[in-house]
Amino acid sequence: MSAIAELLTDPLMQRALVVALLVGLSAPVIGTYLVQRKLSLLGDGIGHVALTGVALGWLVGSGMGLVTHDALAIPGAVIAAIAGAVVIETVRERTRGGGDVALALLFYGGIAGGVLLIGLAGGTSANLVGYLFGSISTVSTSDVFLTIALCAVLLGVGLGLRPALFAVSHDAEFARATGLPVRALNIAIAVVAALTVTVAMRVVGLLLVSALMIVPVAVAQLVARSFRSTMGLAIGLGTAVCVVGLSVTYWVPLAPGATIVVLAIAVYLTVLGVRGVASARR
Repeated sequence: MSAIAELLTDPLMQRALVVALLVGLSAPVIGTYLVQRKLSLLGDGIGHVALTGVALGWLVGSGMGLVTHDALAIPGAVIAAIAGAVVIETVRERTRGGGDVALALLFYGGIAGGVLLIGLAGGTSANLVGYLFGSISTVSTSDVFLTIALCAVLLGVGLGLRPALFAVSHDAEFARATGLPVRALNIAIAVVAALTVTVAMRVVGLLLVSALMIVPVAVAQLVARSFRSTMGLAIGLGTAVCVVGLSVTYWVPLAPGATIVVLAIAVYLTVLGVRGVASARR
């Protein structure tokens, strides 16, 4: 108990746990819509273009003479991620197969743009490592409040508009026939996916953020029988793996982001195995 009490009274871990809890709650909500729309890799594409936004924030911060060059990194990532998400949704909507092409452009252009811009800002690619793989140990009080605000938006949209977003994700043509603003709702999903990427950036990193959005949903789909129950189970699992994974790294010197993702995948494989054995017995 003393070890747990020590963890809970550590100011750094308090901030980290709050952020991890919020990310675990919100990421699977948006991930459920992405899985339903068969856009599981959208988070990866947005994550890569958000890296350009991080580097752009560095460049602007450097030009303004800010002591901390990365003070504008998160705002830059938010702007770039939203812009990239809107572009990919527009391309996907107007061209058949265009979503794959747009994702590829985001993957490659995002990484290349980030490396080039960080160089112009006077930094090195090593400065981007914390954003690529997560750096929850650097979470500040302002980061916590920003995460709370962004998560409130994510949960408000993801849960408040669930019937409409589900209709669009499940059958866009039927949703359009019923009078729903399909294009606006599709863009809303893309935008909240972009916000999810930037929210989870500190916890698991831009390269692993898609896993936190998708893997809990994949686990929930193995046992749930409805969209609502899938989302509920995914939220519970996402929260659990974030909190448990982060807590483990308090005592064991492991990367928090990688630990959380590996834990989520281990849960998926375990549930898949148990389900397979149960099916064989039946």
